[in-house]
Amino acid sequence: MAWSAARSVGAPAIDLRSLRARAPVAVGLCCVSLAGSRLWTSRSKPFACINAAISTNPTSVANADKKEVVQTEKAPAALGPYSQAIKANNLVFVSGVLGLVPETGKFVSDTIEEQTEQVLKNMGEILKASGASYSSVVKTTIMLADLKDFKTVNEIYAKYFSSPAPARSTYQVAALPMNARIEIECIAAL
Repeated sequence: MAWSAARSVGAPAIDLRSLRARAPVAVGLCCVSLAGSRLWTSRSKPFACINAAISTNPTSVANADKKEVVQTEKAPAALGPYSQAIKANNLVFVSGVLGLVPETGKFVSDTIEEQTEQVLKNMGEILKASGASYSSVVKTTIMLADLKDFKTVNEIYAKYFSSPAPARSTYQVAALPMNARIEIECIAAL
């Protein structure tokens, strides 16, 4: 809508990416919204709204769009076109981790207990490679092939995440890659 309004009043198009890359100081362009009573009902009053943002930290501006791949041989390689983890803006986003043995690419076993332990060990190696740890994890998502395994997973999970435990969601899913019993992803602060 702002684009349409700017174009309709004859404002020139500006490539904000190139502006941000060249400017030592990031200056957000003001966005102005105006509405008159003829646009709405006769009882509406005209209003105006303006919003602007300015950042004087050139480092944060330069790094705002940067992301860094995290990769370690001590955890299973990604099974598709994704990274084990990505570091961006002082956070680490760890992709879903399975209970695979890194050296073989095979599941440690078919049991939920051993797969859960292996998932958390693999996650620990990815966190370590990123400069984070279990204690810096702020959010996890657990996907289970069978929600009946919830209690068993909780007992093992509690050994890795001390109080205060991260925020968490747990779901039963229709299927997991390679017929895994469990997959866990997380977000950690650096």
